[in-house]
This record gives sequence, structure tokens and C-alpha cells, in this order.
Amino acid sequence: MARAKNVLWIMCDQLRYDYLGCTGHPTLKTPNIDAMAKRGVLFSKAYVQSPICGPSRMSFYTGRYMRSHGSHWNGWPLRVGEPTLGDHLKKLGVRYVLVGKTHMAPDLEGMKALGIPPESMIGVHVAECGFEPYERDDGLHPTGRPRPKYDEYLRQQGFDAPNPWEHWANSGAAEDGSLQNGWLLVHADKAARVPDEHSETPYMTRRAMDFIGEAETDGRPWCLHLSYIKPHWPYIAPEPYASMYSTSDMIPVIRSERERQNPHPVFGAYMDMRYSRNMARDDAREKVIPTYMGLITQIDAQMGVLMKFLEERDLLDTTMIVFTSDHGDYLGDHWMGEKDLFHEQSAKIPLIIIDPSKEADATRGTRNDALVEAIDLAPTFVDYFGGKVPGHILEGRSLLPLLRGESPPDWRKVAFSEYDYVMQDVRLKLNQPIERCRLFMVFDGRWKYIHASGFLPMLYDLETDPEEFLDRGDDPECAGVIARLQAELFDWALHPNDHITTPREKIAAYADNQLQVKGGILIGVWDEAELASIKDGIAQRAKL
Repeated sequence: MARAKNVLWIMCDQLRYDYLGCTGHPTLKTPNIDAMAKRGVLFSKAYVQSPICGPSRMSFYTGRYMRSHGSHWNGWPLRVGEPTLGDHLKKLGVRYVLVGKTHMAPDLEGMKALGIPPESMIGVHVAECGFEPYERDDGLHPTGRPRPKYDEYLRQQGFDAPNPWEHWANSGAAEDGSLQNGWLLVHADKAARVPDEHSETPYMTRRAMDFIGEAETDGRPWCLHLSYIKPHWPYIAPEPYASMYSTSDMIPVIRSERERQNPHPVFGAYMDMRYSRNMARDDAREKVIPTYMGLITQIDAQMGVLMKFLEERDLLDTTMIVFTSDHGDYLGDHWMGEKDLFHEQSAKIPLIIIDPSKEADATRGTRNDALVEAIDLAPTFVDYFGGKVPGHILEGRSLLPLLRGESPPDWRKVAFSEYDYVMQDVRLKLNQPIERCRLFMVFDGRWKYIHASGFLPMLYDLETDPEEFLDRGDDPECAGVIARLQAELFDWALHPNDHITTPREKIAAYADNQLQVKGGILIGVWDEAELASIKDGIAQRAKL
């Protein structure tokens, strides 16, 4: 009897594409992730649908663009009734399980209007974005917020405090032993007070392994989303990772004084944000980046633990493994902190997929340069589990053909990403109306066009300017490129997948089979002869 297929979908939070050994970082140690790339395919041009946690993740989890699912910011609820990957996999008998972070906010008002109790089976399914929450932990737990199970775990290990997550796992200690707040960038060079084995990343790995062990007795196929909290801030790591890297391991900052000379208004406003002003400082970068690198190597170590666990249980041959991120981190590049805009440091993500199928043997260890979007994972998983991809709902495309050496001639020519800065101080700086705080990226593999409502566009040529220093949005010589990419954006904006309640097959059948006439609705028919002719045509098509 064939063993059930599974998917292990690993996501890091705020991990840049270029901060792995296999993607070119010269000093960062990621041997286990590099080994995963050798067993699968590394996608070199994968982009998120929004360069910020919540909207990006909602696109991953629905397989739909931000403009379609409507969750534009962290904490904005995903509306009741919005189809998720969990809904599609449930139809195939696949468990869709969460360990870690989602950033999902439930639509409590919508649930109340429909009479759905949040604690009911349906309520949990809707509130948790279609996931079966084995252990949800969104990773940020300042005092006053609901407490995670991880707090209880820390107390069981003897790390007691009013807020164990903050006071032990995400704070350091000065030489005199006093507590140093890990939220503050100045303390990023201090070691977390908790030992490595009790920090968040190993803890979440163990919880994932707990689920996998329990699932062996269940027998149903599963898609497990292991969503790590790090290397997202607070930037603080336990030993030995806290002191593993130094400033000599840092790659040179990617920025130019030219960027600060008469910048695009939106870019200029973001460079003036507090986190950007601070992360643009050399002393901040020198404290944060070695720790960021240490957190990544800690994740890499856990990949070794996880892969060994799967191997011991003979699961590697039946489990698709995906390693990715929800967006990047500027780390001071382009005079920016955080994420938010569409430079490669923010919108581009690492994506490694290991397809255990024999059909994928020829592509193992290869790099694929096709334009890939985050929304492609949902249809890939449905396809892998043998389901029919609901193309009237999912806006991405299955990556199985690329994983198995095929080159579809109709593969996408451009990738899209969106951002809504309505919740940021940038709106106030620019005096923009709430409904006009929209940014759209169109990237064709060379030219990156950014439409900014109310302003001139931004435009970067990554062939001649790979570091994206020169904005050519007002360059008359680029008018043709801008017009072409504007047309791509216009066409995309006018044709969303919004027939979500009616499959394309049903739509096609209605006209193709003259179902209106078959149902006795004879609109505009002149006489019996014309009606007989129509019915004869229906009969002839039925014979084909």
C-alpha cells in the first residue's frame, strides 16, 4: 500500500534571499540549508505579494494577491468566506497543520454576523486561516498581550519571570547581571539569557517533531507549516550564535549617497522613518547584523535536526520540503530598516523546494531563474497531493512542472507585489488620502516598475544597475518601458480571479451547451423555425 504524501512547509520570518550560503553569502554558515538546496531546486527570482508580514502571509495562505484577499496590513482580518489553502486541502483529505507564526487575525464581526461561535470547529477553522493549530505562536509577546505556551515551557525549565518570553528569551544581561531589553537595537550584541536548547527556534522544531510523531499513528496525509519567529526582531540570539559572527563577517552595505539626493517622495519618507534612521547608522548595523547572521545559523542547525528526524522515520521519500521566508530585511541597505518597499532586500525571498518524486530527480541541485510568486505554493501543494487546482480561486501557478524539468511556454512574464502604507506615518508625511496609499510593483526580470498613487513612478534597471541605486522613473528615455509595464499592471488590475463561487468549467458549459435554451428560457427567439435550428445545433454538439 502506497504511503501517504506529506508536505513540510518551513517559513522563516524576515530572512533575506542573500543571507544563505547557497544564495551567495560569503561568510554565513548554513550547511544544512545548502544541503537542502542540493537535494531540490533553488528558485532565484521568487517574490512576495507584499513586503510585510500579514499581507504577505495571507497571500501565501490563500494563494491570492493582496488586492483579492483584502488583508492589507498586520492585524487586518481575513474576511469570513475567503478561501484558504486549508479549505482546498481539506477536500483532498489532507490535514493542514500549524506550528509557529501566521499573523492571522480573525474576522470576529463577520463570524458574529453569520452566527459562528469562534470556539466551534468551524470557528477555529475560520479564525486560524484554515489551519489546525497544533501550536500557534506569532512571536511577539510584550507584557499585556495574551501569553504563549512557550511562557509555560520556560517556567517549567526554571526561567521564571513576569514575562519569560521577553525577560529570558529576548533580553540580554549586562556585565553586572542587570537585564538589558532585547527590543533595543543597542543590546543586539548581547547573548540572550536563555540557553540555545530552550530558545524559540529549537523549541518550535521540537513541537513540529511532536506533531509528525503523533501523525504517524493517524495515517492521514498532512501539510505542516513550521513557521519560525526568527531572524525577525528582537535581534538577540543565545550562545553560541550570539558571538559566532563579528563585523568582519558582514557584507558591505548596499547604498549610495545618490539615493538621498532628491529621492522619490515615498522612498524619502521611508528613509526618514525612525527604524530607517537608526538602521542606517553604522554602529547599529554592526550590532544587529552579526546577531541576525547568528539567528540564521541557529535555524540552519535546526534544519539538520529536522532532516535527521525525517530520515530516521523514512519520511524523506514521501515528503515535499519547502524552505522560504515571508519577506526580507533592509538591514541598513538603501538607508532603510525593516522591509516595506520593493528593493531586492525586501521583496525577494529564498525559496528551496525538494520534490521527492522520481520525476524531479533530473533537477536536483539546480537553480531555476523563472519568475515565481509566493502565491504559487498553494497550487503546488494541491497539485502535489493529486488535486485539481481551482484556477478560478487560486491566482498562482503550480511549480511542479518547473520542479520536474519542464519549461512551460506560457510561464509568467512579470511578477506583481503590492503595498498599502495607510497605517504608517508615511501617509501623514505625504498628506495622502487613505484610499491613495497604494504601491504596486511590476517586475519583468530586468525592469522593476513601481506605481505610486499620486506620484511619479519609480523604475530600476537591474541589468545595468543591479544594486537599484538609480531611479529612472522620470527618465524620458525609459518612457517606452514605463508604458509597457503600466499596461501589464492595468491588465492585471482589470482581471482578478474573482469568480470564486463559480468554476470556469461551469461558466464555459453554460454557453457552450446552450443551457439557457435547454432550460426553456427562450430570450429573443423569433419563431419555431429558429428554435428548431438552435435545438438542432445543440444536438449536433452533443454528438461531438
